[in-house]
Order: sequence, then C-alpha cells, then structure tokens
Amino acid sequence: MKGKFITVEGTDGSGKSTQLKLLMDYLGTKNCDVVFTREPGGTEISEKIRDVILDINNKEMTDMTEALLYAAARAQHVQQKIIPAINEGKVVICDRFVDSSIAYQGAARGLGTDNIMQINSFALNGIMPDLTLFFDLPPEKGILRKKNEKELDRLESEKLDFHVNVYEGYKKLCSQYPDRIKVISADDTVENINRQVIEIIDGLLKGKYYE
Repeated sequence: MKGKFITVEGTDGSGKSTQLKLLMDYLGTKNCDVVFTREPGGTEISEKIRDVILDINNKEMTDMTEALLYAAARAQHVQQKIIPAINEGKVVICDRFVDSSIAYQGAARGLGTDNIMQINSFALNGIMPDLTLFFDLPPEKGILRKKNEKELDRLESEKLDFHVNVYEGYKKLCSQYPDRIKVISADDTVENINRQVIEIIDGLLKGKYYE
C-alpha cells in the first residue's frame, strides 16, 4: 500500500507551526506511521539551500534565483525523502510545497504560475499532494503575529503588499483545486482550528492508516 502525501500551506504567521505540532501529537496517539518534513529543507542539502534563501543579508537575490533555489531544494527533498517514504506506505506531512512557490514566486514576485510549474516540473518528479490544508488568515494579522514572535527572515520582512499578493495567490489556488486544497479558518482559537484539521485528516486517513 502506497502512503499518503499531505501538505500544509498558509501565509506567514497563519499558525501552521502550532497546528502541525498538534496534528503530529494526534497522529502519534493513533500509532500512524508519519514522516514530518518541511520546505525549503527536509534534507541536509535542502536545509543548506534554505539558509541561503532566507538569509536576511541576501538582499541582492533576484526573483528568478529565488524561484530556482526553491526548485533545487525541492528536487533533492522529493527524491531523497518524500518519494521513498510514500513508497514505504508512510504518511508524509510537509510544511509547504509547490503551492508556496506558486503563491510567493508566481503571484507575489510576478513570475507567473506557468513559469513556476515549468521550473518545478523536474523537481516534482510527478509527485503532487493527496491533500493540502490551507490556513486562511488575513496577511496583516499574520505578519503582526510574526513580528511579535521573532526576528523576521528575508521573505517575512517584505512589505505588506507582498504578503497580500501571496494571500491572493493562495486564494486563487484554493478556487482552482477545491478537491485537493481544504481551507482552514485560521482566525479562531487554537482548539477550534485543531478540530477543523482533525476532521479533515480523519476523513483521509481513518480506516486505512488507523482506527
């Protein structure tokens, strides 16, 4: 039995990290064989590329360089970690995937969806998520959360207009792929958001991966 591939998306500060931890705790109680990973990153090589992408000092990085670096990190990640885990029947949960590239580089950087998918065609190696959770939070609220939490990285420190364009890019994806992308209302309590997540995850995994 092949495994499942679940991705989690959202604008910066949408609460993904908190909900991912709760989800992993929940699946742990179900003895579900889960691999948690993230993008950019997930492998030693991909994590090194992540450091370059997010380094606040790399202000001269061009938009195309940024997009290509994300694709390079993804290529290593998919081949080394994601595909083997799925083939072993595991449930792979990834914090961000190609939808992020479409929203951030395609929409917000203005490179276009078609160009981003062309760049990523080799990196994806035919892999797309079975399910994507999109944490829907207005970008102005998300960035305020981030500013209160920590020092911002290179993308988080972009102006609000950039994050609004990211958000609009995500909303377009949600309308294009309603069967794959499930919208989570993230402007709510942690408990209520978690209930939304568990209901959707149970719908996909319960019966085949746990009782």
